[in-house]
Amino acid sequence: MRKFILSLIWMVVAAMPTLNAQQASPSQNTATQQTSKPKAAPNRAFPQPKVQPTQPTTANNNPGQKKGVANNPGYGKPAGNNPGNAKTTDNNVRPGKTTGNNTGHGKTTNNNGDSYADAMRRYRHERHDHDWWKQHYIIIVLVGGGYYYHDSGYWYPAWGYDPNYERYDYDGPIYTYGNLLPDQVILNVQRALKELGYYAGDLNGSLGVNTRNALTTYQQDYGLDATGVVDEATVRALGLI
Repeated sequence: MRKFILSLIWMVVAAMPTLNAQQASPSQNTATQQTSKPKAAPNRAFPQPKVQPTQPTTANNNPGQKKGVANNPGYGKPAGNNPGNAKTTDNNVRPGKTTGNNTGHGKTTNNNGDSYADAMRRYRHERHDHDWWKQHYIIIVLVGGGYYYHDSGYWYPAWGYDPNYERYDYDGPIYTYGNLLPDQVILNVQRALKELGYYAGDLNGSLGVNTRNALTTYQQDYGLDATGVVDEATVRALGLI
């Protein structure tokens, strides 16, 4: 009996390594399977197509303008009209002014081509108060020592407009151009006559005796009507218009 038990014990002891090997096999197989599992191939980076970088677009806040010009609502726009131009000013000129307002400034003078004889016929050589003159003529100016009214391209003395200002070097019409006042026209005529050797006096804008004599001589030499005054034909002959 004792031998039988010893034999069983020996058989069990002998069989234990085999059992342990069999029990260890699944785990080994699992490990083997785990270790032998093929590794996943790494993701391959495919070359990306080259894209040219987009240039930043600058907003054109100033359409129609050249580059570099700031937005200016008035850029390229004609200068605004001067409210004083092409506008008839108040013809009630205050006394004491050396040069009257040019009420036709910026306005084309209405030169209808009247000859000096026509201008003389149109001359209102009458005395009236300032209310009468203002009712009949839009443009009245104070030049030097007297008031003048404007009619059809000529300046005329406005007798009676103000009795305190009735000093005229010449009692008659004076042709004008370019919306100039009487003294401005006479000054230009004096300068032109002086350059031609006809006038040796002062450039004072006064149609005095010396200026009228120089005009008469010039008009005779150039075949003009020898009126001794400033008319359209003389102004044109002098090259002023």
